[in-house]
Amino acid sequence: MSKLVFFNIPAYGHTNPTLGVVRELVARGNQVWYYSFAPFQKVIQEAGATFVPCDDAALGMTPSPEDSARVGKDLAFSIDLIVRATLALDEKICRDMERIAPDGIVADSMAFWGKLAAQKLGIPFLSSTTTFAFNRASAKVMGQGMGNLFSMVRAVPKIHRSLRRLRAYGYPVKNVFSILENDNATHTIVYTSRYFQPAAETFSPRYVFVGPSLRPIRQPLAPSPQKTVYISLGTVNNQNLPFYRSCLTALGETPYRVVMAVGRESMRHALGPLPANVQAEAMVDQIGVLAAADVFLTHCGMNSVSEALFFDVPLVCCPQTQEQRGVANRVLALGAGLLLPDDSPQAIAQAIGIALSDPSYRAHAATIAQSFRESGGAPQAAETILQVIAQDRATGT
Repeated sequence: MSKLVFFNIPAYGHTNPTLGVVRELVARGNQVWYYSFAPFQKVIQEAGATFVPCDDAALGMTPSPEDSARVGKDLAFSIDLIVRATLALDEKICRDMERIAPDGIVADSMAFWGKLAAQKLGIPFLSSTTTFAFNRASAKVMGQGMGNLFSMVRAVPKIHRSLRRLRAYGYPVKNVFSILENDNATHTIVYTSRYFQPAAETFSPRYVFVGPSLRPIRQPLAPSPQKTVYISLGTVNNQNLPFYRSCLTALGETPYRVVMAVGRESMRHALGPLPANVQAEAMVDQIGVLAAADVFLTHCGMNSVSEALFFDVPLVCCPQTQEQRGVANRVLALGAGLLLPDDSPQAIAQAIGIALSDPSYRAHAATIAQSFRESGGAPQAAETILQVIAQDRATGT
C-alpha cells in the first residue's frame, strides 16, 4: 500500500479528470489525501480520498473573476499569486507532510505549491496536466505564442522579489521557468492521447498520455428522434446573454432538440419563455447530454472538448480565451469540428447545419475517440503513479 497526496486548484476542469485516478488508486488499496477547496469536498470524498481543506490556510488566495483573467497574461501577477498561495499553505503542508509521510505527491500543473512542496521536502513528484502538455513545439502547432518578451522583461524585478521570498522559506527555486514549466525529466500525466496532443513526439517518455478520465453518467438524456444540439460556454465565462439569445433565434422552432447549459438560474430566467424545442438549465449532467448529442457548440475548454470527442460528437468551436483557442485549433486541424466565425444567429444556424450534414466531422471525432480509449485512462494513470513510487523506493532517488 502507498500513501499519496494530491494538490489541486479550485476549478472543476482541473479536478474532475483526477477523480477517476483517485478511485482507481483507492480500489487498489492505496490511501489518498486530496488538498483542495470546499466546493469540491463532496466529489473528492465520493472518489474515496480524504479531503483536506485549503480554504482557511489560503484565505484570500482564490482570485476574483477579474484577477483570474490576468493569470497567464500578467506574468508578475501570476508569480506573485503562486508565491502568496505557496507561503500561505507552507506551514500547514510541511506539518501535514511530516505527519502523513507520503510516498508521492501528485499536483495539478497549476497547483504550484504542490510541486514546490515536493521539491522542498524531497518527496517523489508527478505533475497532473489537464490541458495539453506545453512546450515551444506544441505552442507553435496550437498557434500560441510563448509570451510577450517585452512584458516579461518589464516584470523581471517583481519576479525576482517573489522568488527571493520562496527561497527564504527553503524552496529551491532557480528561476521562473522552474515554477511554470515541466521539463522532460518531470514525470507528467497528461489527460489526452498522443494523437490529440500537438507535437507529442517532442515530449520525453516521462510524459504519459492517458486520455480523458470521465466520471460515470449521473442523469442520462432521454432518447429522441430529433437531432440533439448541446450548447455550453463552460463553468467560468458563461454569463453571455446576447450569445444565448442568438442561439434561441438561430435554433428555436427548428427540427432540432436543443439543450443549453447557461451557468446560473438568473441567466435562465433572463431568457424568458423558450421555444418548445429548447431546454435551458443552469447546469446539466454534461456527460449524460453528450452521450446523446449530435453536435456540441462549445467554448472549447479542454474537458468539454475531450468529453464530446469521447462520444464521437463533432464540435462547433466558440473559444473565449487563448488556451481555448489552442484547443479549438487542434480540433480544426484534425477535422473534428469547425470554427464559429461570429455569434450572430445566421452564423450559428449555418455552422450547426454544416456540422450535422457533413459526416466527415463525426468520423474524425470518432478517430480521436478511439485514440482516447487506447490510451489507458485512469488505470494507466494510477499504474504510472505507482511505478514512479516503486522506482523511487528501489533506487532511493
